[in-house]
Amino acid sequence: MSRTFTPIDLTPLKTYPISQRKSKVCADDFASPWKKGGSFGDFLENLPGILGASDIREVISAISAAFKSKKTIMLAMGAHVIKVGLNPIIIDLMKRGIITAVAMNGAGIIHDSELAMAGQTSEDVAVSIGDGTFGMAKETGEFLNSAIQKADEESVGLGQAVGMSVIENRMPFMDKSILAAGARFGIPVTVHIAIGTDIIHMHPGFDAEKAGGASHRDFRTFASVVSTLERGVYLNVGSAVILPEVFLKAITLVRNLGHLVKDLTTVNLDFIRHYRPMTNVVNRPTLEGGKGINLVGHHEIILPLIAAGVIEEVEV
Repeated sequence: MSRTFTPIDLTPLKTYPISQRKSKVCADDFASPWKKGGSFGDFLENLPGILGASDIREVISAISAAFKSKKTIMLAMGAHVIKVGLNPIIIDLMKRGIITAVAMNGAGIIHDSELAMAGQTSEDVAVSIGDGTFGMAKETGEFLNSAIQKADEESVGLGQAVGMSVIENRMPFMDKSILAAGARFGIPVTVHIAIGTDIIHMHPGFDAEKAGGASHRDFRTFASVVSTLERGVYLNVGSAVILPEVFLKAITLVRNLGHLVKDLTTVNLDFIRHYRPMTNVVNRPTLEGGKGINLVGHHEIILPLIAAGVIEEVEV
């Protein structure tokens, strides 16, 4: 048996004044048009106070406040950050004393050291994978495996050993090396490897035991830096798995040892929203305090914007 429906009567509908409604978007938050000849500070101020633009300003403010209060500002980065040309930006922030420490994955030492020795990096994998020549650059393997030996002999971390080796070998482009900058400025640059992920692991001179030992020393240094992140800022830029996992383990380690790391700002920046950085960087570490911020965009655009905004605000 079919039922008959008539249009519902809207007459008794209850309404209320829009002035009493909470709205997410307000004209006060809108962007302002650009005026020719304006400053970079004007550019930031003219951005809308909505979503990503608001988040970028909040990140700049958090970093600036941490710097002014002499709190830790830690940058963890995937190797793509190097490959999009951001070494000079990061080195400048290190030189200014804004960045307290840097962490990178195993690919980071490959691209950073190749830039230092040759002024170029990032081979075309599609061209070389077919004939098995991918990853077989002689100098890269020999230099980094020698640095691993140095790390073992001197009982230092992998990042420090590579940075010192770049300087000692007077590589022609060492001014572009984040690792060398760390060694020069006394800023820890830690390296966190996963065996089998990097081209040097295929070379006959690779010593997995010594590399693992050096990377574990770096993990302990990384954790030492993390223990000072109260009211500081931790940035994860372009690492979807390795460094978010390392950070989460370091957070629980230092809290287990009694270090107060509750009120901190964590920032993730990548092309897309990944599960692990959102969980291990943005959300879990800030459950009991602080704030996690996720930015989606190109590293080569967003990171220089943040760096410039911080420099403008702290005037160093």
